[in-house]
Amino acid sequence: MAGHSKWANIKHRKAAVDKKRGKIWSKKAHAIIVAARLGGGDPNANNRLADAITDAKSVNMPANNIERAIKRGTGELAGADPEELFYEGYGTGGVAMIVEALTDNRKRTAPDIKHIFDKHGGNLGSTGSVMHSFDRKGIVVVEKTNAPSEEELFELVVEAGGEDLQSDEEGFTITTPATELEPVKKALKAKGIEWISAELEFIPQTIIEVDEETGRKIQKLIDSLEDNIDVQNVYTNHEPPESLIAEMNS
Repeated sequence: MAGHSKWANIKHRKAAVDKKRGKIWSKKAHAIIVAARLGGGDPNANNRLADAITDAKSVNMPANNIERAIKRGTGELAGADPEELFYEGYGTGGVAMIVEALTDNRKRTAPDIKHIFDKHGGNLGSTGSVMHSFDRKGIVVVEKTNAPSEEELFELVVEAGGEDLQSDEEGFTITTPATELEPVKKALKAKGIEWISAELEFIPQTIIEVDEETGRKIQKLIDSLEDNIDVQNVYTNHEPPESLIAEMNS
């Protein structure tokens, strides 16, 4: 839910985890495999793998599943390696969307993604049709109970290469250039500041406010995309009305 508090998005996603735990674990395994393939199987020397493991543990993925995924990535176990792909398209009302996927069979995934867009009144665009409207940024979410004062945190983040700090009732959202996410995480870790999430995301350059009807249609499209086992994340440039956000998080 672009433009809205990260906390609303996090709560909404966590509420859905128990309903589709098998798929969630498969998605996390894909992320671990790719991280291990790209940077090796040692999380102490591979930040992307360390984050993927932490993410998997947050949804109670068993340790043996995590270990198998690491070995798949390093080639110790046989199996097709998933590749990272991005699909671009539009939903109802011209809402721009980027779908981040990890797949071991692009001939399966592309038609599936297109079918989901078509079914919900959207359309899948060509490469580059949407990406130019988003910026790739590092986003770190920290609970206030795990952080110093806003002033101290801002100073720490800026010195480490961050560019923005937003505060709401529950926590802080730190924005960094894509290249500075790891230095900022390292600075936070050095101060004992833990985060809820820390990842690269696509942030829209402009936000489209939609009415409740359009918001519901877009959310159904997002939910259907996220139900697909190959889809890792969905990014949009829309802002749903507060009433709809409250309903989804109730």
